[in-house]
Amino acid sequence: MRQIAPLYFNDFGTAFYWKKDGEILMDKVQVVFKETGFHFNEIELETFAKLIDETCRKNTCDGCGMRHHCMKFLLKTPVSQVDLAVSPYELAEIKDLVQGTLFRMRLQKFVFGIGRN
Repeated sequence: MRQIAPLYFNDFGTAFYWKKDGEILMDKVQVVFKETGFHFNEIELETFAKLIDETCRKNTCDGCGMRHHCMKFLLKTPVSQVDLAVSPYELAEIKDLVQGTLFRMRLQKFVFGIGRN
């Protein structure tokens, strides 16, 4: 029996809902990438998306001779005690994973919520 309900994935990670007794627990989503997993509700995931955008704005490669081959930099998370060291490639993949997960969460909420006739 499958214990998860897949929601979104890319080459870097995956996001899914946990199942318990055959019921999908949609109050929080598990987001897993690298050796890290976060169990976030929608507000926490939105906060993470904003932190990712902020990190992208601060850490541009414009005018840099290394052009995306630099050392890692810190990405803040909604968990105040946890920051992640990520490369520009990893940041882009995490951004895609989080944005895709939010999109799918909202789509499911609409389709199975107010979108029902």
